[in-house]
Amino acid sequence: MRRTLTTLIAASTLAAPAFADEVNIYSYRQPELIKPLTDAFTAQTGVKVNVAFLAKGMIERLAAEGDRSPADLVFTVDIARLSAVVEGGFTAPVESVVLDANVPENLRDPDRHWFGLTTRARIIYASKERVADGEVTTYEDLASPKWEGRICTRSGTNAYNVALTSAVIEHKGMEGAKTWLQGVKNNLARKPQGNDRAQVKAIWSGQCDISVGNTYYMGQMLADEEQQEWADSVRIVFPTFEDGGTHVNVSGVALIKSAPNKNNAIKMMEFLTSPKAQEIYAAANFEYPIAPGTQADPLVQSWGTFTADNVNLMTLAANRPAALKLIEEVDFDG
Repeated sequence: MRRTLTTLIAASTLAAPAFADEVNIYSYRQPELIKPLTDAFTAQTGVKVNVAFLAKGMIERLAAEGDRSPADLVFTVDIARLSAVVEGGFTAPVESVVLDANVPENLRDPDRHWFGLTTRARIIYASKERVADGEVTTYEDLASPKWEGRICTRSGTNAYNVALTSAVIEHKGMEGAKTWLQGVKNNLARKPQGNDRAQVKAIWSGQCDISVGNTYYMGQMLADEEQQEWADSVRIVFPTFEDGGTHVNVSGVALIKSAPNKNNAIKMMEFLTSPKAQEIYAAANFEYPIAPGTQADPLVQSWGTFTADNVNLMTLAANRPAALKLIEEVDFDG
């Protein structure tokens, strides 16, 4: 792991006593994705930012540390992960007129324990050569027999696919979602594997014609010399539900209830939702800023527009156990 943050520190270092002008973050986000933000915050406030990147096990670590945890903030992606930190009892509500002004109501916890920072859409990558423009337009289309042997995807139990299945449950009910999952499985060109970019590579190599992925992976592929050819082989499709919009998810932040640097932590939360920071963050991650008046990076804007589905994100988090049950029942990854 590259140590590219303002201060990237190991667990043992984070256990050191807190100082007046610092803030400690536990992050599921890759270090390079939040470095522009931590640099800008330190430059503006003089507050030192310490970041511990965790590939997994955040809940377990917070539980083991208890009130002795040095963590002030948690950064994570996916509503289920945000909800899990809250449901674990590790967070505290934050009252802030700045956060209220910057974060739309549908992108923050009604009980004020987490606040969204950026959004991303779960889209379809379609082969420019083998899929006509307009041939696939809805998530329901993915279960159509016309796509038999033509779809690639990562594991059904991946957080992003679980969130999508949770949204399908909300729109179609349990039986409808199970039928949809079985239909998508029947259309797979290969067993689920790899990450979202690996599916685009598979389209480029001719193994399949369409895949499901997050929007920001297109930006990441275009920025990688080896992967540019993969990206150039596909077009982005913003599918919708037949009775809704395009499925979106969030990256977000939450305050740890035992935060040793609470004031600095809230100061950073407010900074992260400011228009200036929002555009820095969104540009670095090829995501969509959420603060009023902000715009996505020109590259992201060039992919097209969409109307986000209006399903409440906390509803998606609540549907997660049911989604996992259905994924297991149809043996999606088998």
